[in-house]
Amino acid sequence: MAQSTAAKPDTAAATTADTATRLADATEQGRTTIASSVVQKVAGIAAREISGVHALGGGVSRAFGALRERIPGAGTANTAGVAVEVGEKQAAVDLDIVVEYGVAIVDLARAVRRNVIGSVERMTGLEVIEVNIAVNDIHLPEDDEETAPASGSRVE
Repeated sequence: MAQSTAAKPDTAAATTADTATRLADATEQGRTTIASSVVQKVAGIAAREISGVHALGGGVSRAFGALRERIPGAGTANTAGVAVEVGEKQAAVDLDIVVEYGVAIVDLARAVRRNVIGSVERMTGLEVIEVNIAVNDIHLPEDDEETAPASGSRVE
């Protein structure tokens, strides 16, 4: 009994350490792999959850995303502005974001980074080694007014 009790903590410690940092899980019951597109979607959704993030992607990728949303069956552009590099145990994430005017960009970047790291690590088991954030634009409240259709129509 003493031998099996001593072996259990070592095995449990090794299992706990392995589960925190793995992409491919090979066990006696099978193997689990996670596609990089899954990590990309998780990171994009996590970044959008933070108040102050107006959109992801640069102007061109946002335009393509808006066009893609209008095509039936094309789905939404959850991965616009998100690039990932995924290895066996680690991932790196690059985000292009547009922030709302008036938001403290440094604080916003910290919150986005923290949320992306937490979400990706919790959902995939990968260790996120870095989250690089590029702020490409600031969204102004007047931008919404310009894109809204005019309330008074010339033709009825």
